Amino acid sequence: MDNFSKRKRARDRRTSSSSRPPDLLSLETVGPPRRCSAVSNHLHRHLFSSPSSSSSSSLCRHVQWAGVHDRAHQSFQKRLIHVGTSGGSQTFKPYRHLKTLEGHTAAISCVKYSNEGNLLASASLDKSMILWSATNYSLIHRYEGHSSGVSDLAWSSDSHYTCSASDDCTLRIWDARAPYECLKVLRGHTNFVFCVNFNPPSNLIVSGSFDETIRIWEVKTGRCVRVIKEAHSMPITSVHFNRDGSLIVSGSHDGSCKIWDAKEGTCLKTLIDDKSPAVSFAKFSPNGKFILVATLDSTLKLSNYATGKFIKVYTGHTNKVFCITSAFSVTNGKYIVSGSEDNCVYLWDLQHKTILQRLQGHTDAVISVTCHPVHNQIASSANHLDRTIRIWKQEDA
Repeated sequence: MDNFSKRKRARDRRTSSSSRPPDLLSLETVGPPRRCSAVSNHLHRHLFSSPSSSSSSSLCRHVQWAGVHDRAHQSFQKRLIHVGTSGGSQTFKPYRHLKTLEGHTAAISCVKYSNEGNLLASASLDKSMILWSATNYSLIHRYEGHSSGVSDLAWSSDSHYTCSASDDCTLRIWDARAPYECLKVLRGHTNFVFCVNFNPPSNLIVSGSFDETIRIWEVKTGRCVRVIKEAHSMPITSVHFNRDGSLIVSGSHDGSCKIWDAKEGTCLKTLIDDKSPAVSFAKFSPNGKFILVATLDSTLKLSNYATGKFIKVYTGHTNKVFCITSAFSVTNGKYIVSGSEDNCVYLWDLQHKTILQRLQGHTDAVISVTCHPVHNQIASSANHLDRTIRIWKQEDA
């Protein structure tokens, strides 16, 4: 069954903007970021239905640039944007389109670079996952085995394994090295598995599902070692470990965002419990001190984990229907990157909350983004009217 949409809006909270930039200087990104699926029975067809369905016809679409619009955009891309920082001014160098990857036959729900940056993986509603080279972006291998669409994927810290989450209620662990076999099938969820992540040591996997539970799995045996029942009251849209693996952040269509003790499975803190809008995505910052939360009112918020307060709010993109992923870019400056339902990729200055660039080119909603861990590159993937991955590279100095 096709399912990829998720909806929610979030009530505005007052945010205290600190004069000192959030501390995101710890650049090791040990846990993989990502994903896509549906959130309520009447919504899940929004993204995974056929392009001719009425639900998809209501989506915002952008036509490809032509003529004067294309020239105007290219002119804009060549300009340098100056961003004020506490230490003076920093020149932001725009990203440009580098390459378009084609290989999936349905919406691409998730795209993620491996942790060392040599590989790129994509998951799709066409029931497959593709492994790409991140050097020349050639197709290395297509993974097949799920009986329904794949909503999310995750990388192990050593980049040797991937794990896929599917609407067939299972997760699969795959070898990212030849012969690229399926090593384990994880069974236990009773509804669509929507989100997945490895812990930093990569001995455990966390998954979230439409069955409203969070499950923790042992990688070596494939055994479920803990079930957090009734973790949320509606489908779970996001799960992510912090940098030492002691905490898990989860978001849900029920409008809440919670922090869990990974060992005991107890809820330590609730960051949001607004009922509406839905929390469509949540992840820890690379240093584990902050949490980025997306809600279906076209809002991204940065929370200080220690205080539980939201310190930054990022707006300007469109996100009211789908569970769109966001990412931290830390290779050259500190940016927030997100997809959008207006078919664009947005980049914000992390500290000043200003939009630095809007990357155009996709012809349907941009569902997933991932930032290269070493190079100044971004990969983005889009919904079923587009079905492509676009690679964006920052202009050289």
